[in-house]
Amino acid sequence: MILHPLAKKTLVLGSVMLALAVLIGAFGAHGLQKIVAADKLVTFETGVRYHFYHGFGILLVGILQQVFQSAKLQVPVGAFLVGTLLFSFNCYLYVVTGIKTFAMIVPVGGTLFVLGWIVLAVKLGKLK
Repeated sequence: MILHPLAKKTLVLGSVMLALAVLIGAFGAHGLQKIVAADKLVTFETGVRYHFYHGFGILLVGILQQVFQSAKLQVPVGAFLVGTLLFSFNCYLYVVTGIKTFAMIVPVGGTLFVLGWIVLAVKLGKLK
């Protein structure tokens, strides 16, 4: 089977996102436990969890792009990617630095997650 170029790029991106989530999660589990308070680890773990969810979401969209090659699904991928940067990475930065500004950006990433899922639902709903 030949992969559609856009599906291939999306599947690679999702795989890289998931590899990064594993690495960051391992750092949180083994490196941060000794240097940050337990309540901060909860925030870090939330960032990792949503990082995983949306890495899998990007993989799902890549599969959908292969199956429905006429569907234009770049907006959900972009929303998941930027959402992860703004949500998860700001959780990570807040835990490591303690700077509240990072925590204040997190809801913007969450909004992008929701937007990505809604756009995906609308696009899939229009498929014939």
